[in-house]
Amino acid sequence: TLVEDLGGTFHHVIGDDIPSALLEFARGVNATQIVLGSSRRKSWQYVFGPGVGATVARESTPDLDVHIVTHEEVGQGRGLPLARGARLGRSRILWGWFIAVCGPALLAIVLSSLDHGPGLANDVLLFLSLTVGAALVGGLLPALASAALCSALLNFYFTPPTRTLTISDPENIVAIVISFAVAVSVASVVDLAARRTHQAARLRAESEILSFLAGSVLRGATTLDALLERVRETFAMESVALLEREDDRTPWTCAGSVGPRPLERPEDADVDMPVGDHMALALCGRVLPAEDRRVLAAFAAQAAVVLDRQRLQDEADQARRLAEGNRIRTALLAAVSHDLRTPLATIKASVTSLRSDDVAWSEQDEAELLESIEHGADRLDHLVGNLLDMSRLQTGTVTPLIREIDLDEVVPMALGGVPEGSAQLDIPETLPMVAVDPGLLERSVANVVENAVKYAPEGAPVLVAASALGDRVELRVMDRGPGVPDDAKDRIFAPFQRYGDAPRGAGVGLGLAVARGFAEAMGGTLNAEDTPGGGLTMVLTLRAVTGPRAGARTVLPAQVTS
Repeated sequence: TLVEDLGGTFHHVIGDDIPSALLEFARGVNATQIVLGSSRRKSWQYVFGPGVGATVARESTPDLDVHIVTHEEVGQGRGLPLARGARLGRSRILWGWFIAVCGPALLAIVLSSLDHGPGLANDVLLFLSLTVGAALVGGLLPALASAALCSALLNFYFTPPTRTLTISDPENIVAIVISFAVAVSVASVVDLAARRTHQAARLRAESEILSFLAGSVLRGATTLDALLERVRETFAMESVALLEREDDRTPWTCAGSVGPRPLERPEDADVDMPVGDHMALALCGRVLPAEDRRVLAAFAAQAAVVLDRQRLQDEADQARRLAEGNRIRTALLAAVSHDLRTPLATIKASVTSLRSDDVAWSEQDEAELLESIEHGADRLDHLVGNLLDMSRLQTGTVTPLIREIDLDEVVPMALGGVPEGSAQLDIPETLPMVAVDPGLLERSVANVVENAVKYAPEGAPVLVAASALGDRVELRVMDRGPGVPDDAKDRIFAPFQRYGDAPRGAGVGLGLAVARGFAEAMGGTLNAEDTPGGGLTMVLTLRAVTGPRAGARTVLPAQVTS
């Protein structure tokens, strides 16, 4: 769990020889370093071999560094490290043959040198103990060799008549035969136990691999490339590819691959695992044993599932984008048919009235009509600007030009579109600079402030205040309007959404959506909170610039006029 939390992967390495298995796995995953713990063996135990760490360090290549670290259990004597999952290690087999060949010979020399030996029965037991020791250490073949050699030495040196291979007493024949049978039985049991240990370790590793594979696929946390990389690491391959084709007559295409040499056909692979009729998992690097193909088949089936899910997800995303596009187009049509036509109708009516020759307009009337034309044009410009900004956000064409500025260089200009006295500004002189796009920031603040002014009650100006908090700067726009319930605070940022009874001239519901989109494009956030005492507060969070400030700040008045 700790390894996965740190972004790594955990593996069980199975092999008959621990150093060789570790080095083979390290080379298979292109590792550059191996970190091993110091041996737990006591000093006298090193007579059995140099240990895993020293062997790995000796056999590693120059591009593979081996680090051995100490720990509290060094030299505490926890037993010799045995090869987990192996039937019998190479060192055990060598020691088994040594006991099987040299042990009986040395025992025969020792017993022959005694004037009065322990007797034939005890001689049989001593030779039998050597055979059992060879079986426990080296397995079946050294034990069989030891049994045969011990029987021959017993017959030649200790069974009357001595120095011959004949046996005069039938009881001696029975003793030698029984000792040979016991030796073979013990050797068989030891070999069977080692084989079962090997199978249990392999099955355990397979079950853990399959459990991890099934869990990650079911959670949807594994992409196709990550799964293929897992296959490459697990089986120590150079390249892995998932190939598919429509039918038997069409050529193979690569749905995904990892490794330096992408495969194009199953025939070019060292191992290929069919998945259905028109899909195959191809591996290049080495030929796998038959016992590994069961796990490979599970990986191949899961790779097909991941590919299908990935394609379904792509289709769902495409359908979602199409649905979003249709919704926006529908909303645009509604905006054009109502919100955009209203100022156009006002402008058209005012211009038609001014051009009419049937009515003599006074200077005051003409001024009011011209003011209506100007107001309608401004509103139309504002609506069209929001629509264009929303289209830029939807198509992903907003590219912010980030630079370091002071908020007082941008925020006052953003308040130019609201009526005089409707907004108050409070930016401390000690506020750090922010890393933003000035144009996007001005547009975002302007939309938020204009929205707050529309909902603020008469005589209650909107407060625009800034403060520093850690490595960020927060710009708060607070109004005393009706507020928004908690379950609707995220919904008001959706395009073409206006909460409750929107005031007259509130627009098409794009202002907050554009403001949040521009804020996120600059690496900031825009969220809604309740104003203490009633109302709504928009919190625009921006990234602060650490380090020395550039230039002096301008002291702003507490109230800004348009």
